[in-house]
Amino acid sequence: MGTNHEARVVVTGIGAVTPVGGTAPEFWEAIIAGRSGIGPITLFDAGDLAVKIAGEASDFKAQDFMPRKEVRRMDRFSQFAVVAAQEASAHAGIELDGNAERAGVMIGTGIGGITTLEEQFQTLAARGPDRVSPFTVPMMLPNMASGQVSIALKARGQNIAPTSACSSAADSIGLAAAALRRGEADIMFAGGAEAPICEISVAGFHAARALSTRNDEPTVASRPFDSGRDGFVMGEGAGVLVLERADHATARGVEILAELIGYAAVGDGYHVTQPAEDGDGGRRAMDGALADACIHPAEVDYINAHGTSTPLNDALETVAIKRVLGEAAYGVAISSTKSMTGHLMGAAGAIEAIAAIQAIRTGVIAPTINLEDPDPACDLDYTPNEAQERDVTVALSNSMGFGGHNACLAFRRWEP
Repeated sequence: MGTNHEARVVVTGIGAVTPVGGTAPEFWEAIIAGRSGIGPITLFDAGDLAVKIAGEASDFKAQDFMPRKEVRRMDRFSQFAVVAAQEASAHAGIELDGNAERAGVMIGTGIGGITTLEEQFQTLAARGPDRVSPFTVPMMLPNMASGQVSIALKARGQNIAPTSACSSAADSIGLAAAALRRGEADIMFAGGAEAPICEISVAGFHAARALSTRNDEPTVASRPFDSGRDGFVMGEGAGVLVLERADHATARGVEILAELIGYAAVGDGYHVTQPAEDGDGGRRAMDGALADACIHPAEVDYINAHGTSTPLNDALETVAIKRVLGEAAYGVAISSTKSMTGHLMGAAGAIEAIAAIQAIRTGVIAPTINLEDPDPACDLDYTPNEAQERDVTVALSNSMGFGGHNACLAFRRWEP
């Protein structure tokens, strides 16, 4: 995807809805300040659940961005996607007309419209089949965030919704870039969206022993690489990048935020929830992204880690980074922004790609907050608790998901 390919792919717009801010600039300002977006669940009554905390996009009001009729016919994850995509499109200075057949959309999700599904099951049980909403299916389908973005932006090119658990957004970005390289589009809106905070989802992830139960201290519950970590904290939101071929962006005269130079995705073939032993999947994804980018491991300045705050992930991701970078691992800056946002699951890869791009643009590494007592198995530089200034030319963003999915994106400062 980098210099070994004829077509270069660049980022010209970013948009975000997150638990720490409703726009990409608000998100960035919050995470470099080390602010947590984790708090008590308010989207439903969590009184009977063991887990009562999450990262909610609490300031988000869909009716501020679209007619109430559309709000009622769109699951929350699709609403997030449309708003983030509109922000990214405006940031990139794009106005599509009705003939935009070379503008495509790839918005991934891990779960899709699970809140709609839960609500309609409740309606079915309480009031019977005749009261189930006719919009149930078009609201809950996982492809609908991508579909709704396509409709909202009048983008008539490829419209695909990759679903690879918590790697979904990263895979969407990587696959969208590949479509641009192949000449199948001029512009791609790529990223992910997730709105998983509902009773069945929280109960299910807790049953899988994946979530933190630090209910009394929500802002310190997500603590990647810390010896006291006890699981991830669920988050919600969306992230969307505008990707273009470099020649197309240059012809438009727009600012190029960064170049996407590498992408790789691999499977563990090991376990439904646990990472592969020795971090093998993460290692091969990073190796693949570096090979795709034609760069040496020592050139990496920053890694936005998957860093979920689960015991297995953080230790094995550390092993994977060491296997890829060797001694250079101890000199690279790493951080997990999930310490502040929680885990946005199918949207995480896009939000974290934005953090990597912003590190390149600003020379600031967002911190890993709540890293008070580092796990001895996690002995790298995770940018503990406070942002750090650092010149960043190359940044990686790691994503891993249930089912053994592993993806890595490599970004570089734009140089014509």
